[in-house]
Amino acid sequence: MAEYTKPLPQPEPIARPYWDSLRAGALQLQRCGGCGRFVFYPRVHCPHCGGRDLAWTPASGRGRLHSFCVAQRHPNPAFQGDLPYVVALVDLEEGVRMMTTLVEVEPDPARLMPLIDGPVEIVYDPVTEEITLPRFRPLPSG
Repeated sequence: MAEYTKPLPQPEPIARPYWDSLRAGALQLQRCGGCGRFVFYPRVHCPHCGGRDLAWTPASGRGRLHSFCVAQRHPNPAFQGDLPYVVALVDLEEGVRMMTTLVEVEPDPARLMPLIDGPVEIVYDPVTEEITLPRFRPLPSG
């Protein structure tokens, strides 16, 4: 594995199960035992009902592309080689929205527009031995 030179997440204890699940090639999200809704980003209480009975639960890793933008510039020199790239908002089947990057696509807005509300799935990107980043790729419609 080549040395990763970009900034990395620094997982807090509350989010450790999320990052561990990604490293294992599976997505887990918190789910509230009170109202049954999924929660993302990791936290100590449910933003929907205020409950504190949150359990880590397997998630599908599938969703729909909500929105995107094509990054043409980045203030950190470590990202210059990646430009342009696609920043995306994905609505997961579990009802939460996640900011991510879209992969296996051309970073051309004209080609990306038809993908809005189209199906996507998670791609696990192990950038270091400890950190795996969640990225998403479009799936064929239909």
